[in-house]
Amino acid sequence: MLDKEEEKKVDRANIFKQIFSQFLINFGDVLINPKVTLPWLLQSLGAPLYLLGWLVPIRESGSLLPQLVIAHFIYKVKVRKWVWVLGSLIQSLCVVVIGCAALLLDGASAGWVIIAALIVFSVARGLNSVASKDVLGKTVVKNKRGRVSGWSSSASGFITIGIAVCTLFFFESFQGNVSFYIWGIVAATLVWLVAALIYSFVQEPLSDVEDKGRNFIDVFGELSLLRTDSVFREFVIARSFFLCAALSAPYYVLIAQQRSENGVLILGLFILASGLASLLSSPFWGLFSDYSSRKVMMVSSLLSAFTGVVLFLTVKLFSEEVFVTWIIVILYFVLSIAHQGVRIGRKTYLVNLGEGNKRTSYVSVSNTIIGFILLAMSSISLLTYSISLASLVLVFSVITLAGVFVVIRLPEI
Repeated sequence: MLDKEEEKKVDRANIFKQIFSQFLINFGDVLINPKVTLPWLLQSLGAPLYLLGWLVPIRESGSLLPQLVIAHFIYKVKVRKWVWVLGSLIQSLCVVVIGCAALLLDGASAGWVIIAALIVFSVARGLNSVASKDVLGKTVVKNKRGRVSGWSSSASGFITIGIAVCTLFFFESFQGNVSFYIWGIVAATLVWLVAALIYSFVQEPLSDVEDKGRNFIDVFGELSLLRTDSVFREFVIARSFFLCAALSAPYYVLIAQQRSENGVLILGLFILASGLASLLSSPFWGLFSDYSSRKVMMVSSLLSAFTGVVLFLTVKLFSEEVFVTWIIVILYFVLSIAHQGVRIGRKTYLVNLGEGNKRTSYVSVSNTIIGFILLAMSSISLLTYSISLASLVLVFSVITLAGVFVVIRLPEI
């Protein structure tokens, strides 16, 4: 048995390892961001435009849909950090495939290989998602869980700013050239490998092993939580509406790209905006979430909806291309701040909502349901055939606003 002083040291070490591992994962996500860098890469390679609309849904739903099945097997695992490590190793291999496609292929063939790699990458990310929340709940006390996500996102934001500055400084050399992105892929591969190594040293207490049934149909037994647990059901409904904050982000980039001839410059500005948002806002959202994750979801979703409305009015009322482009970049910065709040707030709320295997059930059920809803909501993008991109962003904002009214009914945890 450890004395209190030794327990504190172990707790601090666990917090540091999880923050640093998550920081590396967040940093890697910047390099293959489906909202900014992957759309730019596909366009540079001459991939079909219709593939761009699937990047965010595949990245998000691909990691969410399999989580009910993943959890079914995780219940039988005593030390669940190894599930997280396995997910990171698979993701690093997928990043290598994306880099090879960018280097060796072009056009539709490059696009489809990248999409296929992104699908496997996203499924592997599901392993991280289920395991990380379980390990976080077992190794970090409740009033410090929000700041673990906050500080890791903030640290990755600092590195993101460095990448953006380099992109902006050398954008003339990078224009129309994807070779610099290949080096980013190499860095991303190492990032996931190092993250897996660090996470493997987390000191995790053994989990209770539970047999949820051997038949495949038994996997879906956990869905009964949506019927029996009213608080959990309301949370899932609210989170469904909040998906529109993420779905609207790529259209900010596309609207700005249509109004500028310097594609890499725009890419650098959006990466810079995303990095600054993570660096500056994540610690605040993390501390705020430890006080009230419910209020964080309310405030950040309101901010997201407001940003979309302002974007719509800006595009409709102003015609100066350069002015509108800079306004859109600023609005994307605000949207990124809001998205950080939504993400940290709902993650903290869900981790605090349950304990033990109940937490694992909450995470897997909610994420699987959200994966299906995300695919359904992606069909909203078909409205671009009849309305403008700015109008589509406005639609997403109205749906996000609906989520605020659902969160109001949630209890404090």
